[in-house]
Amino acid sequence: MSKEVYVPKLGQTMEEATLVRWLVADGASVDEGQGILEVETDKANYTVEANARGHLHVGPYKPGDVVPVLTVVAMIGKADEKFASSELRIAKTQTQTDALPSTSNTANATHVPVVEREGTVFASPRARKLADAKGVDLAQVAPTGYGGERVAERDVLAYLDQLPKATPVAQKIAADTGIDLRAVTGTGVGGAITKEDVERATADRGRGSKPVSVVSSQEISERVPLKGVRGIIAERMGASVHTTARVTLFMEADATEFVNMRERIKARVEKEWGFAPGYNDLLALIVARALREFPYMNARLAPDAIERLAHINLGMAVDTERGLLVPVIRDADKKSLREIGVEFRALMERARGGKALPDDLTEGTFTITNLGMYNIMAFTPVINLPEAAILGMGCITPKPVVRAGQVVVRQMLTLSLVIDHRVVDGAPAARFLRFIKDLIEEPYLWVAAQL
Repeated sequence: MSKEVYVPKLGQTMEEATLVRWLVADGASVDEGQGILEVETDKANYTVEANARGHLHVGPYKPGDVVPVLTVVAMIGKADEKFASSELRIAKTQTQTDALPSTSNTANATHVPVVEREGTVFASPRARKLADAKGVDLAQVAPTGYGGERVAERDVLAYLDQLPKATPVAQKIAADTGIDLRAVTGTGVGGAITKEDVERATADRGRGSKPVSVVSSQEISERVPLKGVRGIIAERMGASVHTTARVTLFMEADATEFVNMRERIKARVEKEWGFAPGYNDLLALIVARALREFPYMNARLAPDAIERLAHINLGMAVDTERGLLVPVIRDADKKSLREIGVEFRALMERARGGKALPDDLTEGTFTITNLGMYNIMAFTPVINLPEAAILGMGCITPKPVVRAGQVVVRQMLTLSLVIDHRVVDGAPAARFLRFIKDLIEEPYLWVAAQL
């Protein structure tokens, strides 16, 4: 009897995966436990293993296809068998299970459909929930999930981003009458669409006149599909912007002694440690200490409470060829500078090589992102949900400043702290940022104990 091969679900938030490449040719003989398919998720690349011995019969999938988790992508059976079209197990009438099959035992899991259906519109549960909350007609949303057949949450967010500003009354009238707000010229404050604008467009349509305005199109030179890591980034960053009450605090620190100290540490330990401690390592050490001093920053928002977290797990944003990934240094407040440096480099190497483990990229409680190497002075990073804040580090730049009545050149650094105002207020967040500034400006008070 043939065995089904599934795309496993490796986390509660994982809904789909991108097929990278088949490691075995269709019809070839495979042994149980042999790697047969490489799959990419928002977390990492991993290998799906054969769950039986026999001949592999690949389904109608090719590299680059995005499929929902728990989809049957192949069968393992006799040499003369084939993957029958009736075995294409992607139902579109129910919701996804929470079962978590492993990569090596997926055939024993019960297949449960992953999307629900409403007329001819297929959408993920999260997309449908957001659409209901925002009053979006899913029939108007362009799908990018599962080969362009399924509306993902990112598609609803993209649709919302394209809508012009409109008053609640105008939105309701437009929804009731089927008027596309993108084809209406707003006359309200700041160009917002008012009730009168929608009523005028409705009347014009009734008289058979052209819309007040039309959405222009431009020649497209290239289309980059929103799938894999890029699609997940678009979805999650959009969700963060739409759901958090963001406030950004900027603070400039005199990093002259910080720079000098880093050079001295580098000269002292580089040969022994095998690497030169960088500014990311030092900042991680500082932020971990600050989070221990101000536990209200190491928190997240639950439906009915603000939860302060017992462990300080620092996410360190890393630029990779696959997109932005955030490896996590667990219990960073309990580690020395050397331990942080060793762990960060191992995490970064796996992330950039597409070999990150599921645990590498989960359970962060606070994120640090550094664009200083690109000569960015200051920026407003996006909070990595469900965390309450994120710290951005710009480049360290020599600037003329006044010290003791004299103009001198100092190495200055701008820090950008973005907070979710639902979790923490501005003044407590400012005290946290000031503490980090003080440790940067007087590093010798604490760094000696970390070597």
